Amino acid sequence: MDFHNILTDLKNKNYGTVYFLEGEEPYYIDLISDYILENVLSESEKAFNQTLLYGKDITLDHILTAARRYPMMADRQVVVVREAQNIKDIDELAPYVERPAPSTLLVLCYKYKTIDKRKKLYKAIGKHGVYMESAVVREYKIPDWIVNYLKTKHLGIEHKAVQMITDHIGNNLQRIVNELDKIIFSAVPGTSISVDDVEKNIGISKEYNAFEFQKALGYRDLYNANRIVNYFIENQKSNSIQMIVSILVTYFRKILTYHTLVNKNDEGEVAQKLGVSPFFVKDYLIAGRNYPLQKAVLVLSLLREYDLRSKGARGGTTENGELMRELTYKILHL
Repeated sequence: MDFHNILTDLKNKNYGTVYFLEGEEPYYIDLISDYILENVLSESEKAFNQTLLYGKDITLDHILTAARRYPMMADRQVVVVREAQNIKDIDELAPYVERPAPSTLLVLCYKYKTIDKRKKLYKAIGKHGVYMESAVVREYKIPDWIVNYLKTKHLGIEHKAVQMITDHIGNNLQRIVNELDKIIFSAVPGTSISVDDVEKNIGISKEYNAFEFQKALGYRDLYNANRIVNYFIENQKSNSIQMIVSILVTYFRKILTYHTLVNKNDEGEVAQKLGVSPFFVKDYLIAGRNYPLQKAVLVLSLLREYDLRSKGARGGTTENGELMRELTYKILHL
């Protein structure tokens, strides 16, 4: 089942007996397990009927003992196991999953990994439990994810503000939510979050950020590119060369993808193939003209070189600020 279906069932009090939540993206695993901890039992029932265990501190016997207990003065009990990926013999839980205690709601949080789907446990969960795999959201899908998250809060957001957040944070969902919640706290429902809101509440400059930097490079705007890189050099703690290079690698890979398109003038197709908002297609059309295929390949080669140099490889001793300035110059003068 997916996250939405599981949460809908929980809200409707349609409870399963065993929940196995696994995957590389912890956000949805935490969201479901936290909802269960907060909502399945009343406050008076939690004292005797809610158990929170951590995989690194327990054995399988601890789980079985807790799960097989009878609830006290309640219809059910809740047992949540965090860090279940640390339990070495977890596959031996299969017999319990096949015949679970009907009054126990057992939740296994198996983060950053997936169980062997050939094993008995996975098959038992498929037949008798509730299974969810929480996959990492690809970075090109993050803008839509942000828009949809804010819709649930009855808020919109400007295109540029979405891209600023995406470029600054990446695809760490929990961090994105933490930063968005800073804005949501004071936002008026029915309004749209602006770049000014992002700057004020999250601390991303609306002028000096990775999105504006890649745009300046794409337009071959020497003045703005150098103005922004000077800001980065003065504020390296939040604008490290490694972070900037990673963002530029993604950007120039999209430019390479643009050059493979048959119909480069179809803005809808360009947006779909590049995984960007149609609002930004014009920027890629201009960047594609400024960086023909061969030059785009050379830029990616430069980015790999300077990433290594910034990490001390190839015998480099140049300070990272100067590396950033040098890299910018070379990209703009290819």
